[in-house]
Amino acid sequence: MVKRNERPFLERLPLAVDRPLTGYGVAILLSGIAWWARWALDPAFPQGFPYLTFFPAVVVSAFLFGRRAGLFAAILCGVLAWYFFIPPFHSFAINRGTSITLAFYVAVVAVDILLIDWMQRGNEQLRRERARSEKLVAHSQLLFSELQHRVSNNLQMVGAVLSLQRRGVTDPAARQALSDAAGKLQTIGRIQRQLYDTSGAPLAPDRLLPDLTRDLIETAGRPGIDWKVHVAPGLELPSGSAIPLALILAESIANAIEHGFAERAEGCITVTMHEMDAALTLSVADDGAGPPDGFDAATATSLGLRIARTLAEQLEGSFTLERGVRGGAVATLRIPLSDA
Repeated sequence: MVKRNERPFLERLPLAVDRPLTGYGVAILLSGIAWWARWALDPAFPQGFPYLTFFPAVVVSAFLFGRRAGLFAAILCGVLAWYFFIPPFHSFAINRGTSITLAFYVAVVAVDILLIDWMQRGNEQLRRERARSEKLVAHSQLLFSELQHRVSNNLQMVGAVLSLQRRGVTDPAARQALSDAAGKLQTIGRIQRQLYDTSGAPLAPDRLLPDLTRDLIETAGRPGIDWKVHVAPGLELPSGSAIPLALILAESIANAIEHGFAERAEGCITVTMHEMDAALTLSVADDGAGPPDGFDAATATSLGLRIARTLAEQLEGSFTLERGVRGGAVATLRIPLSDA
């Protein structure tokens, strides 16, 4: 919480709330200055302006130190003006003219003090609401982070359970299916906590892709594989596309490591993203072995490729995997951008 002396000046008003004597002392000082100014300027004023210099003293006292100091200044200034500047002078005599003059003064300073007090009460209420909102935001961010952490852990836990179940399965196809499923769940768990910031908004690609690529390659346990990420600045992911895109990136990197570098300890994976022709294009290229002759990603039965194609269709886009111009493989995801 922001300390009182660290707030903007207007939010610290009224001042010295725990030291009322300070406010009263300043009110006396301002009233004295107002009296002196009225006395010094008396020759220049036409008769009938007894309160002209006293109104600012009342307003400033109430503004700086609250309604009590303002009320004290109003009483003191009223008495000074009544005694020195309202005929008959140097007396507290009351006649019809004096009553009207005093009533006018009381009405004006009452309105001034009430308006200032209302403003300061409203300002204090706004400050309290803002402090309450800041606490709620901090609490929400904590809950969001905890939720992300728990979801990630739960997904990885399910993947670990599937891995344990695989040990009791003797059928090779079933063992492979369980192994693939376990790997996919653990991958989803790792990337889940990276997809959103604490506000719940998807991270920008230039922040998401480098962190995600590094995590996926480091998790694979292949220190000899280098990686590069090139993302055009200012790109924004379409709504709802962060998780599918991250999963397709994970599948593409896993495919490059598993097949492209199956017989090599070193290599490089390059991830690029750019916008062209009203579409967002993500490509994952490697300098590995590349797909075999006659390979067609559209008909491949690999679980990872089927997942990538399905996710691309959900985004109303397309996914391809083909041999690169200089060898290796290039996986490409193309997502059309909405005109809205």
